[in-house]
Amino acid sequence: MSKISYYSVEGMKKLKDELEHLEHVERPRVSNDIAEARDKGDLSENAEYHAAKEEQSHLELKIAKLKEVVSNARIIDESLLDTSKILIHSIVKIKNTANNMEFTYTLVADSETNIKEGKLSVNSPIGKGLLGKKLGDVAEIQVPSGVMNFEIIDISR
Repeated sequence: MSKISYYSVEGMKKLKDELEHLEHVERPRVSNDIAEARDKGDLSENAEYHAAKEEQSHLELKIAKLKEVVSNARIIDESLLDTSKILIHSIVKIKNTANNMEFTYTLVADSETNIKEGKLSVNSPIGKGLLGKKLGDVAEIQVPSGVMNFEIIDISR
């Protein structure tokens, strides 16, 4: 059974753009690499040919997985989301109660995760621990290094 993921309009556009690039730019490039390597003679000892075929295999697998994600994706109208509790696409400001450090994250689908941009997967330990929490709640979250407590300071979209 396929997993349904929820995306913003922007997130869905990125997925479709990546799929388009893989199918219409990368696939023809790899096919061309295979043809060029094949023209060099004996395929049994042609490392370029075998490398290009392996790249093609990885590319086709990536395309198939991305097509599945896109076909099972649902777009969320973020303006209709409840801001009284943390949901996917919530922008959350939290404070570590142990050291008072504050962090701001946007909770996103796995494929949109980018810690450098503050985009945290809803399936990560912290993401899972924050879901459903309300302003002022303290989330007790089990992380690999132990238990951390985060106070919810702000929730927005």
